[in-house]
Amino acid sequence: MPLNEGEWRLSYSANGVHPGASFIFGTWKSRYYLLDDVEIKDQDITDGDTPLPREDGLRHGQDFSTGATLTFEIGVDTVDASPALRERHGANLDAVSRIKQAWDARAVRDLTATPAVLSTMQGGRERRWYGRPRKCEKAASKLTRQGYTPLVASFTASHTGSFSEVEQSIRVDMAPPPHRGIKGPLTAPLMMVGEGAVRTPGEIVVAGNRPSWPVITIVGPIAQPTCELVGRWKLKLNLSLKAGERVVIDPRPWVRTVKRGSASVAGLITRGSPLLEDLLIPPGRQDFVLRGTDVTATSYMTVAWRDAWAYM
Repeated sequence: MPLNEGEWRLSYSANGVHPGASFIFGTWKSRYYLLDDVEIKDQDITDGDTPLPREDGLRHGQDFSTGATLTFEIGVDTVDASPALRERHGANLDAVSRIKQAWDARAVRDLTATPAVLSTMQGGRERRWYGRPRKCEKAASKLTRQGYTPLVASFTASHTGSFSEVEQSIRVDMAPPPHRGIKGPLTAPLMMVGEGAVRTPGEIVVAGNRPSWPVITIVGPIAQPTCELVGRWKLKLNLSLKAGERVVIDPRPWVRTVKRGSASVAGLITRGSPLLEDLLIPPGRQDFVLRGTDVTATSYMTVAWRDAWAYM
């Protein structure tokens, strides 16, 4: 369900005895309203700078960031729950317990490389972050017995920037073998195919202002499948897929796997292919192509992505 303007949602799936969550906060309607604008702070950059020998200055190396931290000041308000002081106090303790349970996130903390999702609607834009909820602490206050408790809660993202809430995808069928010219007989009307004429197979348009990672699923039957982002990179796998069998390439930093079923086949990526971290699609018009050996010409791949943004 889409969020209303100003709302935030922390969500993750259940895991064994640990429940999942779809906790909404941020507005007066939710009774968990923000006391101030959310603070989105990129973590300090780990730089690779080295001093120049025997002279002033330094040489810049590769720099890395460990992601962003979102901090919320939240007012938990149950003042209207009852005219009686005791009932207001009890309602507030229950409300604080609910947000503490959601922020505890044991269902994802017990799993490796499994993030929670933090979503919001701001200025009509739906955005999301992947990461883990961290602290959720009561701020100094003597009003809990009156039905009001301020909290400070934080969420550490696996990345900087945000992603569009809506995921887009496209199906790309097996590329036809190379050919030249045309063969007759020809039937009118003939149509020119080119940029601006019709949409070409594998064409996507990526919005946002940052490159984004695609999730690529290749479905057999196919041998030596190669996914190509035209003019950017080619990733080839030294394997064969039976009809209906599939391999999923997920280079997103909070996943970063190549799997056939539940088994990792990352070791079958061929030399010359880019690292998973470099499987990025830049904003703008791009073209994907699937190549390989398929005598049935029924294999295909899907490419799914979310537009990426430097802020929101």
